[in-house]
Amino acid sequence: MKKIGLFILMGLLFINNVDAEQPAKSVKEFKVQASESKVFWTGKKVSGEHTGVISIKNGKIVLDGDKIVGAKINIDMSSIICTDIEDANYNHKLVGHLKSDDFFSVEKFPESNFKATQFDAISGAKSGESNYTVKGLLSIKGISHEISFPAKLDIKNNELLVDATLSIDRTKWDIKYGSGSFFDGLGDKMIKDKFEIKFQLVSKLN
Repeated sequence: MKKIGLFILMGLLFINNVDAEQPAKSVKEFKVQASESKVFWTGKKVSGEHTGVISIKNGKIVLDGDKIVGAKINIDMSSIICTDIEDANYNHKLVGHLKSDDFFSVEKFPESNFKATQFDAISGAKSGESNYTVKGLLSIKGISHEISFPAKLDIKNNELLVDATLSIDRTKWDIKYGSGSFFDGLGDKMIKDKFEIKFQLVSKLN
């Protein structure tokens, strides 16, 4: 029995020594700075376009060593504003319409989010250009679809900056109001299915 106990003890010591010798993964988490980050939007129609901003609620970007392995960004849909209409009443009316069930159903779905699952470095990317292809799930109104887009990621000391512009088809997220793909006879009131989103994120190492 004493010999068996000795062998078990030696085995445990060996396992502990092997584990101690394994290099620990260097996981770093960058917290998105909501006050310094923005989501810009542009919606186009036959007769023109509207632009605006939505605030980031919170988010994080995770690195394992020097490799970006994941990210999640939560967007406060109740913060939608329009930046191109100067008339206060018209501006208020448009924003109210965007928050309604015709568009983003903000009362039912106050938050949208993007969960990045893959970051692929773009070979030969020049300075100042997009250097990653980002893939992940964009959830709006409780509906999730995979999207992919180029992005510029820049790490400086304890800060990670993200700049990306993408175009998505709103009808995939059940936003069909004024869509010529679903309604006839809209004329110059037709709103284009695709709208542009621009992310500008500032995140700092926790």
